[in-house]
Amino acid sequence: MSDILFLTHRTPYPPDRGDKVRSHHVLKHLSTLGRVHLATFADDDRDLGHEAALGTWCASAQVIRRTKGNPRAALEALATGRPVSLTAFDAAAMRRAVAGLLAARRYAGIYVYSGQMAQYLPGDARFVMDFVDVDSAKFAGYADSARPPLRWMLAREARLLGRFEQTVAERAMATLLVSRAEADLFGAGERVVTIENGIDTGFFDPAIVELVASDTPLIVFTGQMDYRPNIDAVRWFAQDVLPIIRRTHSTARFAIVGRKPTAAVQALAGDAVIVTGEVADVRGWIAAARVVVAPLLLARGIQNKVLEAMAMARPVVASTAAAEGIDHGGTLRVAADAAAHAGEVVHLLDDRSAADALGAAARARVIARYGWDACLAPLGGLMGLPPAGNRIAA
Repeated sequence: MSDILFLTHRTPYPPDRGDKVRSHHVLKHLSTLGRVHLATFADDDRDLGHEAALGTWCASAQVIRRTKGNPRAALEALATGRPVSLTAFDAAAMRRAVAGLLAARRYAGIYVYSGQMAQYLPGDARFVMDFVDVDSAKFAGYADSARPPLRWMLAREARLLGRFEQTVAERAMATLLVSRAEADLFGAGERVVTIENGIDTGFFDPAIVELVASDTPLIVFTGQMDYRPNIDAVRWFAQDVLPIIRRTHSTARFAIVGRKPTAAVQALAGDAVIVTGEVADVRGWIAAARVVVAPLLLARGIQNKVLEAMAMARPVVASTAAAEGIDHGGTLRVAADAAAHAGEVVHLLDDRSAADALGAAARARVIARYGWDACLAPLGGLMGLPPAGNRIAA
């Protein structure tokens, strides 16, 4: 069986946030193609305790605690002329780990997940680069709405990171993006390939989930709540959209479900807004929702939160940005501004049968369109690997 090196910027287990969902399923798929040797960062101490789980799919795993804070990363970036996105994940321990792995054996394929990890490969390495999204474009979008001096820093990040992304793509055997829109934004080329996100519809199945109890209609948002696009989305929805909804549905409550809510998110909590923090199982909240919303003002690629809600047979109202890249076939509602968001949510709250029908159609759509096995099937060929073999036993 072939050996595969997998580098990823966050531990691909548990799959409890968007980037880790994709990397987790990539890991599982790669383990059917060969013996996977993993090098990854842990964001916190909890991420260091999953050796047994990772051993289900990995022949070896090196998990290194990331301790560098953003202020230090920013100072290093200014001093070295590099993007903050790279200096934040630049660690001597990871350099030693990757060098040791490369010296230990010959790899049939190398898979790099997230641009931050490409800095650890030597110039002659043959690898597949999974950028997922065009991060440089994200920072350019932030810069457009920021004030000086933050605008200057964000524009700098967009410019330098964009150059780095293009340089890495020139070296890679293939460059992967999560949607056609992201691939077009990055720049067309025969080695730029779309590999979409999928959804585990066996796990996200409303038939096996116990609903969170609520005596009022719930409008639910899920996500990592220290991530800026999620923070901006829930603040906008709570301040600009929810008051319109409550003119006709005064008991409706907006539930913000996700770990690490910032002070700005916690400040939204009140009679009309629930801020849960981390929950044991997000599916119970999704299943209890009368409507799931994804009012992202800035979004890249395919939003896992939208696919998860669709798989749970919930009616979804998404912003234009959040819906972009999802082949939903009309099984979710798309809104462009506050009035449109409120109008779609009110309609679904008013007409329970229409909401249930939309949710059922959404689940059918993701089952037919977004299975992980189908989405990831091209990886072996892109990496030049032999056909799938048996997965390493636990």
